[in-house]
Amino acid sequence: MNALPPVHVIGATGRSGQALTAALHARGRTVIPVVRSIGKISAALRPYARQADLEHPEALAMALHDAQCVISTAHARYFPTLLTATTDKVRLIGLGSTRKFTRWPDEHGNGVLAGEKALLASGRPGMILHPTMIYGAQGEDNVQRLAALLRRLPVVPLPNSGRSLVQPVYQDDVTRALLAALNLADSGDLDGPESLVVAGPEAMTYREFIESILKAAGLGRRIFLPVSGGILEFLAPVAAKCPGFPSIGRAEIRRLLEDKAFCIEPMQTRLGFNPLPLKDGLSHLFRTSNETSTLPAGKCS
Repeated sequence: MNALPPVHVIGATGRSGQALTAALHARGRTVIPVVRSIGKISAALRPYARQADLEHPEALAMALHDAQCVISTAHARYFPTLLTATTDKVRLIGLGSTRKFTRWPDEHGNGVLAGEKALLASGRPGMILHPTMIYGAQGEDNVQRLAALLRRLPVVPLPNSGRSLVQPVYQDDVTRALLAALNLADSGDLDGPESLVVAGPEAMTYREFIESILKAAGLGRRIFLPVSGGILEFLAPVAAKCPGFPSIGRAEIRRLLEDKAFCIEPMQTRLGFNPLPLKDGLSHLFRTSNETSTLPAGKCS
């Protein structure tokens, strides 16, 4: 039986990239991180790392000259560069974002659309996965940022009374999706370019999402205050100047008014797994956070 080829990982120092490389390493798969700064790579992977910048196609092509499968957790706008830097036989897997569906286009969403278009037009064997809001990664700023903010707020302002739908996905499920796509590539079952949404098991209202965070973090109940999106857009720049309050842009507030609900049957059928319910993901996230915060001084997890 032939050994599986190494996996070249773009964005290995990012949150999803770190989770992916750890999972590949645990499987005994050889990982070749392609990074801007080798110093940021773990000691175990540093001997295999190659230095390249996604803004410099020639250096990237040199770093990927022997690649058979490339997984990119960098922004999808770099798909055209990755396609140029690799041969037609290289299987390319990467992350996009459901931001591509927004009614309020921005640079991020437009970059995802451009990357997806390039992959689908290439005819190459590959897959772009579009996660919804990712939570549960080390240092992520979605749920953890919300929990930090909720600790300071006795009253929670909700645009559209919190009725807009969200469908968060746990970081481990994003990693599982990437690994499942890699399995398809390894088995030869990835003939052409594909695009899939990766989401949690069910959509919920934004208020239900906030209530779930409050419960999992042990923060108790809060008073919810319905506020129009226009008022929040006006107040956000003022609140951002207060210590401890995050900076929230106008476009971000507008996206809070959008429903982000997706059918996951294509993901389940093609990738072969069921995503973790939010309740279980939050329980694990805050349990892990609490265990880390109570470690004795001088020790790490």
